Amino acid sequence: MKDQITHLPDNADRSVAKQKFKITNWPTYNKALINRGSITFWLDDEAIQAWYESATPSSRGRPQRYSDLAITTVLVIKRVFRLTLRAAQGFIDSIFTLMNVPLRCPDYTSVSKRAKSVNVSFKTFTRGEIAHLVIDSTGLKVFGEGEWKVKKTRQRTPSYMAKVASGS
Repeated sequence: MKDQITHLPDNADRSVAKQKFKITNWPTYNKALINRGSITFWLDDEAIQAWYESATPSSRGRPQRYSDLAITTVLVIKRVFRLTLRAAQGFIDSIFTLMNVPLRCPDYTSVSKRAKSVNVSFKTFTRGEIAHLVIDSTGLKVFGEGEWKVKKTRQRTPSYMAKVASGS
């Protein structure tokens, strides 16, 4: 019979067992777990007014129906939530329906065609969760956890955010 040799990692003698965290306040812990999935959408009145293109075109062809704000908003939501253009269109339409906002999302073909001409700049960090999406007349801003600390301490903390230039 062969001797059984147990193979241990080289750092087996230095490894420390993970300390277990004992939860003492279950109602607060449960609320915190539920709030992880919470997201708030903010839609400014100026953004609602600027959603559709109002300027008459000076060139030939069919006029654009949606403004650059609408196209950039779809592109940012697509990137933030890792959606396809069709899924982003359905997602935004359902948000507008839930908010009782009389807007329609640009169709995915319009977004795809105009994505090349719209100025979209992303500034993203990989950690943190999204807490608030704010759409105003300047574009879309994604606030992550800890984002409020910027105003309080005047220092940027790593969080997941994206800022979109209005393109105008």
